[in-house]
Amino acid sequence: MASIETDSYSADLRPKAIRPETRELLISKIEGSDQEFDLTSPPNAGGYGRIRHFRGEQAAPWPLNPLPVLPAANRLGLDAELTNTAQVFQNAACNWRCWYCYVPFSLLSANEARSGWFTADELVAMYEASDERPLVIDCSGGQPDLVPEWVPWMMDALVAAGLSDQVYLWSDDNLSNDYFWRYLTPVQIEQVATYANYGRVACFKGFDETSFAFNTKADESLFGRQFELFEKLLKTGMDLYAYATLTGPNPSEARAGTILFLDRLQQIDERLPLRLVPLRIEVFGVVERRVHAPERVALETQESAIAVWNEEMEKRFTAEDRALPIPLVEWSAR
Repeated sequence: MASIETDSYSADLRPKAIRPETRELLISKIEGSDQEFDLTSPPNAGGYGRIRHFRGEQAAPWPLNPLPVLPAANRLGLDAELTNTAQVFQNAACNWRCWYCYVPFSLLSANEARSGWFTADELVAMYEASDERPLVIDCSGGQPDLVPEWVPWMMDALVAAGLSDQVYLWSDDNLSNDYFWRYLTPVQIEQVATYANYGRVACFKGFDETSFAFNTKADESLFGRQFELFEKLLKTGMDLYAYATLTGPNPSEARAGTILFLDRLQQIDERLPLRLVPLRIEVFGVVERRVHAPERVALETQESAIAVWNEEMEKRFTAEDRALPIPLVEWSAR
């Protein structure tokens, strides 16, 4: 695949994925897609939603992944066993093509034949009508921040339905564009930043420019944009977390790259690595057909990188710091 021109592709996708005048969003239809075969439960919400069961365990030596289970439990004042499932809706557009994405690429191009138009009120109504109503709603993708209005619209819908105190809202962000500031009003930005039961996770793709470009098919110059956008999001005051995928084409660069990656994270905030979960990429479902020799090397690279990550975390943080539940990790700049 040729390198993606991220900014122009984003501009092309956005009007295909949102109708601001009617507050409608293009949501992927999971039923009948290749993704359906990877689910532990059948699609719900008329085929446009799914129930996700969060499993925090990752193969050793990878750390536990407590997102969004612990942030949701913390905000709702509940036991984590009650927040380990989520109602997921996926917007039907993404401006990158990460080879390890569990979503079929056919659901990422804003294709109306594989998706449907819904308002946030309609999504919340489908959630309410579901037989199984998790306490978490996950606005996933795709890239939700191609349509950043989705989050404040969902907040409005939850308030209107009387659910804002009972449901935790979570959203994903691939740190690819500035649409959060370009298309939201100051009032909406403040709403997202101060909404009590909301959290956002932003995913860093790779540990250096080369791994980033290999993972996303985007230009390597955008690796640095991720840090700029994360810092800008952090300054809003929203409850913010991070993922990182450590796959890359050159295992020999994993040590130096991972160390420098941690350095750059700590330039944003010294304690940011404590709010970041490295994700182990696994091969299953739609991902399997995308894995060839270069991707197999990338899977080896992530194992080298996580060993360095763990070594560096022990050097940079006390055992007490590393044992803190992730939502209780305070930013050093606040």
